[in-house]
Amino acid sequence: MATTRQASVEVDTTMRFVAPDFTTINVRASLRYDAEDPYAVHVMFHPGNPDAEEVSWSFARELLASGMVEPTGMGDVRVWPWTTARGEAIALALSSPDGNALFEVSRSQVARFLRRSYTLVPKGKEADSLDVDLAVTKLLAER
Repeated sequence: MATTRQASVEVDTTMRFVAPDFTTINVRASLRYDAEDPYAVHVMFHPGNPDAEEVSWSFARELLASGMVEPTGMGDVRVWPWTTARGEAIALALSSPDGNALFEVSRSQVARFLRRSYTLVPKGKEADSLDVDLAVTKLLAER
């Protein structure tokens, strides 16, 4: 009997948007990892308004993992360990031409998400899971 291997991990979470005065606002979000895109993680922000569009950011899984223990990243995405009154967290800073945003997310939740992603594609084995032909086909189809 054949078994089907899970191809993705998605974890719903609440991130806290950190305002310039350090007040926070809860934001519904999801962390997603897909074995077909083995180097990336995706963060989807779910709007409270049903008519608004979901916002998605993609960046390297290694950047998220490194940010668990030390400040990492430059440019559009930066991640670092952060201690808050609520406990250990990870800071996620996102920048775009439209503006900047700082979020905090539970460190333990990110750690669980990463562990689950490593069960799909172990750290250092991303190239083994990459289907180059499929990636090229997808790129060409987008044109």
